[in-house]
Amino acid sequence: MSSAAAQRDIPPDLVYAQGELPPSVEEGAALLVDKPEGLTSFDVVARIRSGTGVQKVGHAGTLDPMATGLLIVLVARPATRLQAAFMHLPKTYEGVMRLGERTPSHDAETEVVERADASGLTRADLASARDSLTGMIEQVPPMYSAVKVDGERLYKKARRGETVDRPPRQVHVEAFDLLDWTPPDLRFRVACSKGTYVRSLVRDLGDALEVGAHLTALRRTHIGPYTAESAWPLSDLETALSQT
Repeated sequence: MSSAAAQRDIPPDLVYAQGELPPSVEEGAALLVDKPEGLTSFDVVARIRSGTGVQKVGHAGTLDPMATGLLIVLVARPATRLQAAFMHLPKTYEGVMRLGERTPSHDAETEVVERADASGLTRADLASARDSLTGMIEQVPPMYSAVKVDGERLYKKARRGETVDRPPRQVHVEAFDLLDWTPPDLRFRVACSKGTYVRSLVRDLGDALEVGAHLTALRRTHIGPYTAESAWPLSDLETALSQT
């Protein structure tokens, strides 16, 4: 059941897309940002904090450094108080996975540690495995994640070579579309609930096919009604903020 904070209404005039800025950031703003590859979500927050001069800045849903796309940055208390409402919105991603290769992080941020031949897989094989990963499913968070266990982020344990038990979480995968199969790469689209790890979904698909898989590209295209297409490129937003 959703919390009261997650059910709060989001005022449309608090959200600013590409080309739009609030008269005063101190009055609160949810800035739609197209995060570039190579930056963490916290890097983006730090840049917006610097550009606005506002200390209370957060975001509504982490993107891994490798991922690009829509990041909603919340500036000042009127926006940050709505963080749970923004985070509760469903999300859509498009990405590419490589079948037949496993990595510790389930993406291309770590080295391949295991290979298998995926050339014999058919679209029917892919669809059958995909069907088992749609609807309400249980998902184990990756070791390379910001989830805390015993007060420490999992990725810190993973970097020391540690592996710990992670309780599975229930998430909802509304759609898992297979867009293009060019062995060993599969392009896909996922529409899912808050808390879904696309890297884990890719891992689980590879496991179901018994060849392994890891994520090689990911872009978040939608958060609820908001789109990456309408978001500010980060460099453009920084320039615009410097001119206000």
